Amino acid sequence: MSARRGEANRPLARRGWVRLVLVLAAIGLFLYGLTPDRAHAATATAGSGSSAAAGGSAPPDPGSVKRLFDEIVPKLLAEHRIPGAAVSVVAGGRQVFAGGYGVSDVPGHKAVDPDRTAFFTGSDAKVFTAVAVLQQVRAGKLDLHADVNTYLSTFKVRDSYPGHPVTVENLLTHTGGFDDTFMGLAQAGPQHVGSLGDALAAHQPDRVRAPGVVAAYDNYGVALAGYLVEVVSGQPFDQYVAQHVLQPLGMERTTFTQPHPAAIDAELAHGYRPEGDGQTETEGLYGPLTPTGAAAVTTVTDMGRLMLALLNGGSLEGRPVLDRDGTAQLLARHFGPDRRMPGMAYLLEQRDRNGQQLLVKDGDVPGFHSNLALLPERGVGLYVTVNGDGEDSTGGWATQQVLNAFVDRFYPAPAAAAPAVVGGDLGKFTGDYRSTRVSQSNLTRASALMGSVHVAARGAELVVSGPVVRDPQAGETRWQQVEPGLFQQVGGSARIAFELNGDGDVVSMLTDGDPTVAYQPLAWYQAPELHQRVALGSLVVLGLTVIGWLVAAVVRSVRGKGRAGAPAARLLGWVTGLLLVVATGCFALLTSDSNALNQTLFLGDSPLLTVVPAMYLGALGLTLLTVLCAVLAWVRGWWGVFGRLHYTVLAVAAVLFLVLAGGYDLIGTGHLAGSLDLIG
Repeated sequence: MSARRGEANRPLARRGWVRLVLVLAAIGLFLYGLTPDRAHAATATAGSGSSAAAGGSAPPDPGSVKRLFDEIVPKLLAEHRIPGAAVSVVAGGRQVFAGGYGVSDVPGHKAVDPDRTAFFTGSDAKVFTAVAVLQQVRAGKLDLHADVNTYLSTFKVRDSYPGHPVTVENLLTHTGGFDDTFMGLAQAGPQHVGSLGDALAAHQPDRVRAPGVVAAYDNYGVALAGYLVEVVSGQPFDQYVAQHVLQPLGMERTTFTQPHPAAIDAELAHGYRPEGDGQTETEGLYGPLTPTGAAAVTTVTDMGRLMLALLNGGSLEGRPVLDRDGTAQLLARHFGPDRRMPGMAYLLEQRDRNGQQLLVKDGDVPGFHSNLALLPERGVGLYVTVNGDGEDSTGGWATQQVLNAFVDRFYPAPAAAAPAVVGGDLGKFTGDYRSTRVSQSNLTRASALMGSVHVAARGAELVVSGPVVRDPQAGETRWQQVEPGLFQQVGGSARIAFELNGDGDVVSMLTDGDPTVAYQPLAWYQAPELHQRVALGSLVVLGLTVIGWLVAAVVRSVRGKGRAGAPAARLLGWVTGLLLVVATGCFALLTSDSNALNQTLFLGDSPLLTVVPAMYLGALGLTLLTVLCAVLAWVRGWWGVFGRLHYTVLAVAAVLFLVLAGGYDLIGTGHLAGSLDLIG
């Protein structure tokens, strides 16, 4: 259960300058620490087997690993205002480091213990789901290439693309084509969370693209994969994982069960987000979608045991959870439209740093962020987790910084000549692009206004504005073409690639930072900047009209003058403008704190999530009447020419605003502009 704010995730928190400008203008539509007190290190041997592929190099020295993390982790916690963290490293077939930093409980000042303090895993739980599915594949009970409906009886996946069924493998590579609809599927506590199957049947999202075509991070698909394990094994998913994964690996302080066992809950870390000068505890960590990470908790030493097994052909201390072929299948590449770019293993993402091939899974839920990384060629694994969202939603980036520092210290990039720059016309790559992660069915669709990417040509370089690199502070980045359609970051090692069709037109942009997302080109009339300007201009007209007519009414009342002509029409226009301005102010309030917003979206518990669409829907009805009055004003000669023009401009502004609001699904009744493909 992950909002995936790296990229995703933080869907409505992108481009803070946009939100700031609109909020300060009061018409911002759509915008969407404690110093660690101790570290504990452990270097106990965790397994007897050796790595499947040590890469011909000695494992990192435990002392050097400890010195690195003792140096950087406390600094990162203080910088990002995160209460605590834990890190483990495995190499050479054993655990070489496990350390705890900071506190797991802010009021109680309880120090993090890497052996006992359990953290919520977020989407790192998906790795267990992949293992469970592969176990059933190896047992002959699941077929990776079979239609998932083959195994479903109580409900079926809708046949939105006849002849193109969703397969089990699609679920493991985020290519099932389901819309991203995580909102409101979490619970504040572990009681009454409901069953996995019932939740999947009741909340099946639309299929918005054919399966196997493009990757788009998909919590529903992963939850469905876990449910298939339930169906064919006859066991609830949490019990299945406990018996077939956790017990063989000796992961005694890991659980997927809700409520947690008392012994684990007694040592459970609390999640926090910064608020003012302090920290507020987060909620929204439980729910029915257990295979995606709901309620799943673990310690870093337990996760070290899982990493050791995956690096050792699926076995730890002689107890296998997968055979070698199954483990190789789990770690192999299975999807990626461009071989030059990282792709998808089974729920693990290929990454590259300093020439090292990594398999990564990060996890994000309110108050907890984690990162699991395997370097199979080196026989090395790292797991880092924190219990804070961080300032400006940087908790996930903090875990990435720990991983980057580890790889840079022990596997630095070899000296390399500057890549040769390939010339050619860059114009075909320019324009606006939108993430496949953007929802098409709820108000989180408004993230498209901030999370989209703009590509421009400047001389022999591309200039990209938007989240194409993982660093949230990167802002505008520059890129040089090193192969046809492949670009490398100027002053960095990141890459982007453009996928072309047979006519030479761009169909998607890929990044090497996240293979679970692609960016698809937009037509000029779908450009977010254009929509921002139209929305802002419309709200200026509406806001000034509301203020101006109110002042005029007060002046007339003071002077004892009568009302202007057609007072009912003026009142209708004034109420319409006021309702739109107030609804926008409420939406700005809802989205003003990105950390709090993530919890709100997980829980779906804010009245504003219902009130804002209802207000926009009410304004839609009033706007239709306002348009009618604008026509009548010209037919019947109400007011003077200027008055009629003003009223007409007011009606047009309201219409344009609501077309955009409907297109970004803020009205909640489908896409008002969908038939015109105005939003995309």
